[in-house]
Amino acid sequence: MKSLKITGKIIGASLAGALAGAALGVLFAPAKGSKTRSKITSGANDMAKDLKKKVRNEVKALRKKAKEVKVVADNKIDEVVDSVIKKAESMKHNN
Repeated sequence: MKSLKITGKIIGASLAGALAGAALGVLFAPAKGSKTRSKITSGANDMAKDLKKKVRNEVKALRKKAKEVKVVADNKIDEVVDSVIKKAESMKHNN
């Protein structure tokens, strides 16, 4: 979960930086408006692709972690069940 918060902060900072850069680029661009808009669109598309890739990677990491946690939980449940059965058998034999 910590990496998800960090990833969210990175994504937010990246978006804020991209928007600020785009705004400054439009204000100070020596090129024609159409070229500037084309560059901004291209940059936004690149950023969107990068963001999708990062999100996919984070989802894969979370799924992997969830599977690992499930294995640990299943093992723990098996241990508890075995312990309860042994305790019950012990109590049965003591009575």
